[in-house]
Amino acid sequence: MHAHRTIGRRLLPALVVTALVVVLIAIVQSPSTPPPGAVGSDDRPGLVAALDAAVAARWTEAGVEPADPAADLAVLRRAWLALAGTIPSLEEIRRFEADGAPDRLDRWIGGLLSERRSAEYLARRLARVFAGDDQGPFLVFRRDRFTAWLADAIHANRPVDQIVSEMVSARGLWTDTPAVNFVTQAQANGSLDAEKLAGRVARCMLGQRIDCAQCHDHPFSPVTQRQFEGLAAHFGQARITLLGLEDDPRRVHRVEAMAAAIPMPAATGMTARNVPPRVPFGEAWVPAAGTHRERLAGWLVHPDNRRFDRAIANRLWQIVFGRPWHDPVDDLPDPPPSPDGSDPVDVLAVDLMDHGRDLRRMLAALASTRIFRLASVHPLLDDDATAARVAEAWAAFPLSPLDPEDLITAMSQTTSLHTIDGGAPLVTRTVRFFRTLDFVRDHGRPADGAPADSVSTVPQSLLRMNGRLTRELVEANALTAAGRIAGMAAADDAAVEVVYLTMLTRRPTPEELSIMRTAIASASTRGRGVEDVCWALFNAAEFAWNH
Repeated sequence: MHAHRTIGRRLLPALVVTALVVVLIAIVQSPSTPPPGAVGSDDRPGLVAALDAAVAARWTEAGVEPADPAADLAVLRRAWLALAGTIPSLEEIRRFEADGAPDRLDRWIGGLLSERRSAEYLARRLARVFAGDDQGPFLVFRRDRFTAWLADAIHANRPVDQIVSEMVSARGLWTDTPAVNFVTQAQANGSLDAEKLAGRVARCMLGQRIDCAQCHDHPFSPVTQRQFEGLAAHFGQARITLLGLEDDPRRVHRVEAMAAAIPMPAATGMTARNVPPRVPFGEAWVPAAGTHRERLAGWLVHPDNRRFDRAIANRLWQIVFGRPWHDPVDDLPDPPPSPDGSDPVDVLAVDLMDHGRDLRRMLAALASTRIFRLASVHPLLDDDATAARVAEAWAAFPLSPLDPEDLITAMSQTTSLHTIDGGAPLVTRTVRFFRTLDFVRDHGRPADGAPADSVSTVPQSLLRMNGRLTRELVEANALTAAGRIAGMAAADDAAVEVVYLTMLTRRPTPEELSIMRTAIASASTRGRGVEDVCWALFNAAEFAWNH
């Protein structure tokens, strides 16, 4: 088993070693994570029951029985991955198992949602939605400031309508007023791309894919080209100056179009016209006063604009379950005249509006649903003819691969028996930061539009199997979890169990225990044997997926 690893001393990168020397003197171990607490009001069980009823109706309609309940540790792991982008530490697992209360899962998930690490993870996920994956224009776009601002807002549990309103209407520098980065990300060739912003507003905040209306009336929607142009015109006053993003009331949005009387492709046939701001529906919801962007923000979050709440609900469903209830996530069906409780997204949207657009309440409710706590295995999944029916009916918890950031964050957590969060030693967090940058750069992201169940490429698998980072993470020394497990476990069986808990948040099956016990016993030292077990689990499909 040692053939896959380079023999010799493994050194941390020079930068990390330097940081270790400088910082160790000043670091004091942080106190343990505060005990978990409940999230939401007393009526949240009613929301969970309504969601469960809507999903159960789907099971009945499809004629499929749901999977069995998952073990508590399996639910704990998927909750940590869904809400914090990492796996629970051995420290947290031990404390969780010592909590014998029947509502421990709800309380622990509530405690996680109140932590900074959860806010930072959710902010990273939402920043990719609102600002895309590209780096944006140099100098006038600061993704790090935008993401940190989102994390602050989520950690403070600010209502989502306030967050979105500020993103759309804020003025100032992209460093001092990070919310403006939503707009400045669309700067190109010295001006703001209003059409790009209009398309992003429709997709991200309304769940509507209307980009094609930029060139012609939408073929499958009542949205017209003039309405799309009017949506873009709300950004016509915005401009970037030395003082930051501002609104100039004298500016108008102009659109170039081919003159009808001049045949294409005559270069002289372009004509320009002024376009006033307008919205594709709900004109009565537009505020009477304010800049164009302020009026757009008021229209977006208006209590009667149900598309906004449905779009947010479907996005959060995707974050929690790995895929949205309505797919594609940015092409939702029109809201029904009167929600009847049959669509979980409508149930969530109504509750979101009725409870102050509280994201934390919604996330806690989703993680408390029956479907979130179902097993990922189902008898019908063994048959290709019926597996699609199980997935369509949401009769088992859906599986999805971890994205590169989540994968390396989980890998890094396994190097410590204690929780790596904002209270972890600075050196530990610094090492994880640079590891994440290097791993994501080498691993790469899935291509746009790749299915949720897409598998790793061969180079990505080889990176996990033979990369330098993997060798560093599994090495058994005084600073790593592998080394501490090897040195402190009373017997090989105990070492195997702790490794499984640390890496997969579960105990080994009898067959796995027998195999891994033999691997440790046959190694030259217990440390080498524990390294081999860690390496095998790193490269198991189970580690790289959300189950």
